[in-house]
Amino acid sequence: MNAPFASGPPDLATLRAAYARAAAHALRTPLVRLAARPGEREVWLKLETLQPIGSFKIRGAASALGLVPRERLARGVFTASAGNMAQGVAWVARTHGVPCTVLAPDTAPAAKLEAIERLGARVLPLPFARWWQVMEEHRYPGLEGVFVHPVSDEAVIAGNAGVGLEILEDLPGAGAVLVPYGGGGLSCGIAAALRASGSAVPVFACEVETAAPLAASYVAGSPQTITRLPSFVDGIGGSAMLAEMWPLARAWLAGTCVVSLDEIADAIRALATRARVVAEGAGASSLAVALGTGRGTAASGAPLELPGGPVVCVVSGGNIDAAKLSEILAGRMP
Repeated sequence: MNAPFASGPPDLATLRAAYARAAAHALRTPLVRLAARPGEREVWLKLETLQPIGSFKIRGAASALGLVPRERLARGVFTASAGNMAQGVAWVARTHGVPCTVLAPDTAPAAKLEAIERLGARVLPLPFARWWQVMEEHRYPGLEGVFVHPVSDEAVIAGNAGVGLEILEDLPGAGAVLVPYGGGGLSCGIAAALRASGSAVPVFACEVETAAPLAASYVAGSPQTITRLPSFVDGIGGSAMLAEMWPLARAWLAGTCVVSLDEIADAIRALATRARVVAEGAGASSLAVALGTGRGTAASGAPLELPGGPVVCVVSGGNIDAAKLSEILAGRMP
């Protein structure tokens, strides 16, 4: 597949137009300071958990489908998603009164699948490897209608950039922005917004140790396939770097920081007890990085440390199974 924005990064007018399209469905979310403990860095939480679907994904879905003519939408829409993008596409499809089909990996959590079905979408489960093939090929035989890729669609990335535009308005002096990394659509969108606005604030990806293809790709200098270990962190951590996203991740992101499952569980507990925020594993990965060592891998492949100053943690989603959340809050690993 061709890389998105192969002709160059989007300009501010393009991103503002996407923001306006998304505004019909997405909320402007608050930036809330986390109560710090002695010795902790200053942390601000960008609460995308408060979106109508509990995730930032509604921004990209609304931006992308807002460009599709009504007559094309009438044929229906479909996407490949573990849950959050599926909810975003299903939400927008329902408002337009058009059918929606979701290709979901058979590892998707029950809470997300139930939410998709509540929105009226049809779920078609696939083995993870076949689902990932759809992500790479951008198609699935036998399905008609508009396909919305959850990551590497220019309109989706531009819609995600709205998170960055809001951060710049609320905290222009941030030292860094930490963003959960699934396929790169959110982190690259935020980085695009900062670039287009003339900001030098660096954007860092946040990965989980059980599946960190971006870190491996930075070290190798090319997109890598890795061994993925399934865990309660289901919203990030693919088995490979999407090749078409590699040019953006290498050029627009400052680097990536990898955290453990224990650190993410600790961050989920911190969000619940200190900020009264429910986050899924992926959404809490940014805070796990902020509360950790702050070390990672630069886009060049060299070791890095986060810069000083206030850090913005994008809490990207809060769609976690109640049973898993209960286990984590009780101090156990689900």
